[in-house]
Amino acid sequence: MGEIIIPQGYKSALNLHDTQVAIKTVKDYFQHELTHRLHLLRVTAPLFVQPETGLNDNLNGVEHPVSFELKDQGTKKTAEIVQSLAKWKRYALHKYGFSEGEGIYTDMNAIRQDEVTDNIHSVYVDQWDWEKIMSPEERNLDFLKSTVKDIYEALKNTEKHMADQYDYIETILPDEIFFITSQELEDRYPDLTPKEREYTITKEKGAVFIMQIGGVLASGERQDGRSPDYDDWSLNGDLIVYYPVLDIALELSSMGIRVNADALRTQLKECGCQSRAKLPFQKSILNGTLPQTIGGGIGQSRICMFFLRKAHIGEVQCSVWPMETREVMDVMNIQLL
Repeated sequence: MGEIIIPQGYKSALNLHDTQVAIKTVKDYFQHELTHRLHLLRVTAPLFVQPETGLNDNLNGVEHPVSFELKDQGTKKTAEIVQSLAKWKRYALHKYGFSEGEGIYTDMNAIRQDEVTDNIHSVYVDQWDWEKIMSPEERNLDFLKSTVKDIYEALKNTEKHMADQYDYIETILPDEIFFITSQELEDRYPDLTPKEREYTITKEKGAVFIMQIGGVLASGERQDGRSPDYDDWSLNGDLIVYYPVLDIALELSSMGIRVNADALRTQLKECGCQSRAKLPFQKSILNGTLPQTIGGGIGQSRICMFFLRKAHIGEVQCSVWPMETREVMDVMNIQLL
């Protein structure tokens, strides 16, 4: 269990019944905003995949996906619960015959058994995974930033909508999101750790998009880990907002322009996992079968937590928590779903 933050004097403004109503209000409104701005179509997605396809997200490379045995599957008997749909979405756009400028989104539900739980982390992960086909000419930072701005507008409009619905909610998101690369951030705060840098810049600006996540910085550190075979580390980033209820930097989305053949080879080599190039998904990138795309994930429970001003993610999602967490929540009269 990680450290639990209990804000002084915190009390949820909504009871359990009204919280459920508000969760639906947030999700319905934001989904409409997101799909309208990015031109996305909702699709059905898998809960589990077979590991030999290469479709599962490796995250930082150290997490262990939940796996189980299947009957009646011949020699391929193991399946893994997805850790995200970062790779599957690109494959789906090709398989379903989508064209340039078109995209998809879906509900992604995952189990991350290695997660250390705290106010904003759970072993249960729920997010909107989205992906969109782009042109080769759009493979640049300007297109990435334009897409981030569209998502940020959807977040701002959702906050305004919730403030209209509930008197206790005030709009706190700044008018514009601030862009900075991970190296610029390190240069700006060289004596701070990566997480301390995130917190400092986010509290200062209110909302930031930290770009170029995954590669090694001048200090020899990485701002954060990224799997080498979906985001291009030079064209990706994290959307983070300042959350005053907990006084933290709260990551709401991770996204980016996806790897092409050159970026994939380079990043697999840097991570020492060139053997992944033999897997079906990775081979389809190297041989040019899959389209060039941009995509990401947006945390459903996290945006509900943010917009409803909740102190613990368990107030907006059903999961399993350590006994110590439940005891602390009971003492503070914080009700977990």
